[in-house]
Amino acid sequence: MGWEISAGSTTAIESRSRARPIAFSEDVLARFRAYGWTVQRVGSANDTEQLVRSLQAFKHGNNSPTFIIVNSHIGFGAPHKQDTSEAHGEPLGEEEVRLAKRSYGWPENAKFLVPEGVTAHVHGDLAKRCRPLREAWFKQLVAYREKFPDLAHELECMLRRGLPRGWDAELPTFPPDAKGMATREASGKVINAFTKHYPWFLAGSADLAPSTKTRLTFNGAGDFEANSPGGRNLHFGVREHAMGTILNGLALTNIRACGSSFLIFSDYMKPAIRLSALMRLPVIYVFTHDSIGLGQDGPTHQPIEQLIALRAIPGLINLRPADANEVTEAWRVILELKDKPACLILSRQPLPTLDRSKYAPADDVRRGAYILADSHGRPPDVILIGTGSEVALCLAAHEALKTDRIESRVVSMPSWKLFEQQSERYRDHVVPPGIWERVSVEMGSVIGWGRYVGPRGVSIGMHQFGASAPLPDLLQKFGFTCEAVVAAAKQQIAHMVRR
Repeated sequence: MGWEISAGSTTAIESRSRARPIAFSEDVLARFRAYGWTVQRVGSANDTEQLVRSLQAFKHGNNSPTFIIVNSHIGFGAPHKQDTSEAHGEPLGEEEVRLAKRSYGWPENAKFLVPEGVTAHVHGDLAKRCRPLREAWFKQLVAYREKFPDLAHELECMLRRGLPRGWDAELPTFPPDAKGMATREASGKVINAFTKHYPWFLAGSADLAPSTKTRLTFNGAGDFEANSPGGRNLHFGVREHAMGTILNGLALTNIRACGSSFLIFSDYMKPAIRLSALMRLPVIYVFTHDSIGLGQDGPTHQPIEQLIALRAIPGLINLRPADANEVTEAWRVILELKDKPACLILSRQPLPTLDRSKYAPADDVRRGAYILADSHGRPPDVILIGTGSEVALCLAAHEALKTDRIESRVVSMPSWKLFEQQSERYRDHVVPPGIWERVSVEMGSVIGWGRYVGPRGVSIGMHQFGASAPLPDLLQKFGFTCEAVVAAAKQQIAHMVRR
């Protein structure tokens, strides 16, 4: 049960019912009535009595949501003398401010004035009304804690955006496997391992749960529906933007939720994702099908510029794990966030599960980047930096370069943002400023990689849209092969020698 007030200019709202609408002919009232909402109209924003009656009708009405349309006039500021057009968004101007103060009987030239009686009202009547409500709430919370200690602990944990006890008790560790699994598949296993211990965590998708592997399948998970409010699986339909908006709303109530779709469809969700970051909400977005690895799905579904667009959003943490164990660590990072949203970027195609006895453990995913494989006995001749599915490609090149007695370092960099948050000492340890022979490998736009490969380095990435073909053919066409990475590394070293 909820309500919404839509306020707009009389001209804008009434134009919807004109015989000849210019831009909008939809009957909004009829649409919301068709949804099953209770629809009410207040003819004027100044009719406060009617507005109060509408709100009271909502409070005492049935369980359907209420939509109240309020007609108003857009307020315009004073236009500039040389501009006679309407001044949308302009400040009122000094003359209009004086007139407004005059209508309230306030001193017209006073600025930052708190009128007489306001302070007394806030600290007197308002405090007198609110203090008992606050005290009653905490009294009720104490009683609840005494009667239901475990549930009270969970409630308090939820309210402070904490994690429940034992949430990570069953997080999986994946054994080495050359065939491996898609990171979307690994993510599905991780989600189902922790959500059974995380009662206020919900998961859903924009009609793609079988593909994004976000469906909760543990015993008792169920579907969230009108007749089963305890269900843990959300079904948004094919509505990416609406899904992001709903996730923001859930986060505002301190319910933790993730929504999923293909990475290419993050474009539909950009406003909602941006608001997650603006409001500092720990919303979780799971995006799969992360590259040209889609193969025959073709350029319409192969994301090229989406990853760099998400990286550009301030405060949004993006993680593109290289294998199943990096997925586990990425989820650990994401779930510990309290005031930042996160995007988990996952592959459709299988990726090898790396042998962590041979290479570094995945623990340092939390640092954004770490040395996965290194040179032996001396500084590396070249640094290979990859994310996601391309890290395995860098490792293959690393092993191939050894046969030519070329020492290389492989850096797995699942998150630019997390890496930038590390100390300068750690960043210089991973990517030493004195070694300029660097190659980055990522199946996406190369924009932004210059900060890590430097002016002398090279970035192997996408400079055009993808194509529809089997994955091996695409990798060959766009240069995502071991041979191409080895050639780029040797070219870097050759430039160093000539310098």
